[in-house]
Amino acid sequence: MKSRHIKFIVGVVVAIYLMAAGSTLNPKLYKLLEEHEVAPYEEPMGLDSAKVELGQALFFDRILSGNKDVSCATCHHPGLNSGDNLPLAIGVGGEGLGTNRVMGPKRERIPRNSPEVFNRGAKEWHTMFWDSRVSGSLEVGFVTPADEKLPEGFDHILAVQAMFPVVSRDEMRGEIGDVDIFGKPNELALMSDAVPQSVWRQLIHRLLEIEGYQQLFKEAYPLVPQDKLGFQHAANAIAAFEIAAFTFTGSPWDRYLRGTNEALTPEAQRGAMLFYGKAKCGTCHSGTLMTDQQHHNLAVPQFGPGKDDAAPLDVGRYMETGLNSDRFAFRTPPLRNVTLTGPWMHNGAYNSLEDVIRHHLDPEDMLRNYDVDGLPPELSATYKGDPTVVERMLRYLDPFVKSMPALHEKEINDLMAFLKALEDPAAKDLSHLVPDQVPSGLPVETLHPVDKSY
Repeated sequence: MKSRHIKFIVGVVVAIYLMAAGSTLNPKLYKLLEEHEVAPYEEPMGLDSAKVELGQALFFDRILSGNKDVSCATCHHPGLNSGDNLPLAIGVGGEGLGTNRVMGPKRERIPRNSPEVFNRGAKEWHTMFWDSRVSGSLEVGFVTPADEKLPEGFDHILAVQAMFPVVSRDEMRGEIGDVDIFGKPNELALMSDAVPQSVWRQLIHRLLEIEGYQQLFKEAYPLVPQDKLGFQHAANAIAAFEIAAFTFTGSPWDRYLRGTNEALTPEAQRGAMLFYGKAKCGTCHSGTLMTDQQHHNLAVPQFGPGKDDAAPLDVGRYMETGLNSDRFAFRTPPLRNVTLTGPWMHNGAYNSLEDVIRHHLDPEDMLRNYDVDGLPPELSATYKGDPTVVERMLRYLDPFVKSMPALHEKEINDLMAFLKALEDPAAKDLSHLVPDQVPSGLPVETLHPVDKSY
């Protein structure tokens, strides 16, 4: 009853939005939008400016990593459209940004693509990560890898997400025996994987030893004594910054939904009709967020180091649920600014968004004929294209994509025009988000060479 009640309320809200705009919208498309419960994206309100300022400093500060050599921005840089432009990310121990980033000795790629972080502040979000290993809400609580070790006091599920890259050895924490950029032992790496709260405690201690952070935390949390601050307070601030910095509502699609019919070209309107109609994209890329937050096996080619116990394969959501239906399944990504955020898929398998469309239309053919030439050499060498793996993946292929329609080239071009209409012009240049300095004094990562004489 509760889910039906919520769906009814959502439907009413969508209807109100669309009724206001409906007099100017394409009637056929209007009807499809109503059926798919698509409404304009609304900017989150009430962000605390002091938290945003603290979060900006933390987002760009390498002090949060065990070796003091990587920040949140390394994999989610404004200059790289909130991602890193790599198929699989390069975490702790690496140097450089984007396609110029190189791995350190005896390191491996992070098993999955760094997702963009656009529009993650919506209240509808109830999952995080490609496998949704963080899920839940403020009302019902959160399910996370930390179980009962997760502290309380979060503002949003995005803040819960921010707790976990810092405890990941590949991403930010580092390995036993690592030394930081000053040659000192990495104390975070020595801590047990089973006790993430030890890492969080050490990080907040590290931050509060810095005078600049003492002041920023005091301004962001004036009613919380310094000795009561935990890393969840830092995570709330990081989330506040991400929401403030990466929320965009000015795309042609947003303007169209608000009633500006001319915001969409005829090609984009035809593409929207296909998206929510014949091509069935809107079934999974559904609602205002353009994701059902569910998991689907699309038989995306496998390469890289693999993930956890399944290595050298990555079986996706299956690692969380143990359900055969979740083998090789990954969460549907949202599509805001999707034209800016390649390479695409959970592992960056495709450098072309058109190829992504073609893969959805015929996963088996695209898997069997995958061209590794678009991958960096060290990744193409790890491609798992042998018949055993291919047949295993196809055995669990999502039934929905087994019956996709055939589209001709003009229809694919129209879909591409629609996806381009999801791009907010303001998202193309985010250089203003990068601070000149951070409280730790460590270098801020930019797309330009920096002085590494520290």
